[in-house]
Amino acid sequence: MVVRIVRLGSERAADEGLRIGTVRRPPRGVPKAEFASQDWYDLWFPSLAPSADTLKQWLADPVPDQWPAFVRRYRSEMATPDKVHAIALLAALSHQTNFSVGCYCADETHCHRSLLRNLLAEQGARLA
Repeated sequence: MVVRIVRLGSERAADEGLRIGTVRRPPRGVPKAEFASQDWYDLWFPSLAPSADTLKQWLADPVPDQWPAFVRRYRSEMATPDKVHAIALLAALSHQTNFSVGCYCADETHCHRSLLRNLLAEQGARLA
């Protein structure tokens, strides 16, 4: 059993399991009834997405030297008790079932999902 970190909208792996969207907003122009069938996500979990302010700041100047500031802000947001518990829950579930978490960004190296991968690993998640 593992958790996969994926790009939402990409083709699903055969044994991927439930796909969780850790994004601030649902996909534009896609009817809610088609989110799963179009490989976006089965469940929307925006509480693990960066805050609107953090995301806005990064998108306003998405250059590599600004990435460390985004990392600090996102990790700080994920350090609140409710976020820590959510991450711990997902880490524990990764020992029981397959599922995935993801975001829309094309480049995982400059996306919060890479940071979420690290946070899950720190909580003992089994990662694909």
